[in-house]
Amino acid sequence: MMKDRIVLVTGASRGIGASIARRLAAQGAAVAVNYLKNESAALQVIEEISQSGGKAMAIQADVRDEIQVQGMVAEITDRFGPVDTLISNAAIDFPIKPFHEIRWPEFEAKLTGELRSTFFCVQAVLPSMIQRRSGCIVAISSTLSRNPGPGFSAHSTAKSGLDALMKSLALELGQFGIRVNVVAPGLTNTDATAFLPAAQKEMMARMTPMRRNGEPDDVAGAVLMIASDQCRFVSGNYLPVCGGMLMI
Repeated sequence: MMKDRIVLVTGASRGIGASIARRLAAQGAAVAVNYLKNESAALQVIEEISQSGGKAMAIQADVRDEIQVQGMVAEITDRFGPVDTLISNAAIDFPIKPFHEIRWPEFEAKLTGELRSTFFCVQAVLPSMIQRRSGCIVAISSTLSRNPGPGFSAHSTAKSGLDALMKSLALELGQFGIRVNVVAPGLTNTDATAFLPAAQKEMMARMTPMRRNGEPDDVAGAVLMIASDQCRFVSGNYLPVCGGMLMI
């Protein structure tokens, strides 16, 4: 489904990003696994892909930094060729606090970090996509952008901004044959959600129509579907991956 595609997955050393990288590589893509700090985890993902007969490279960059992003995309292009598929997944840390306790610098860091990372990555891969009149951009958002929870004001606001940016890009870039979509996971079992009490996770599972919480590979499957040519006329969509917890 991804044969001969060249994919950049940001924040792909662990969790959802690592699952996306493995899934797309298994379907024939050459995958660049971006990471910020955890080189050993990124190299483990590369090793797993290579052992399965896939093609991948690990590349360090802070995707909030325009110069680092430009250098990363240039290195991928030199190694594999122009990026034709961008999966903007890098997680930006945020405080989980009631709104009356959060301070503006904490809020601003999440809001601007979320948008800077996608903004810079899209602008870096866009020239070659426009030149080829073909491309695919998928942003990993969150169902909290549509259905917020207590303490998640920074996260919900940042992801809502990301959703709006993706809709604008879908509108503007469609004329160049570039598709832009959002995949929005619900509660997913990763190390990023490991801090949540087991009782809270069990409660969320009981409230979900499918009676369980998500796994990283659930999200990876949705990304594969929407990034593949099977969805070649799908753009501007927001796809919740939450077992029916959010229905739109």
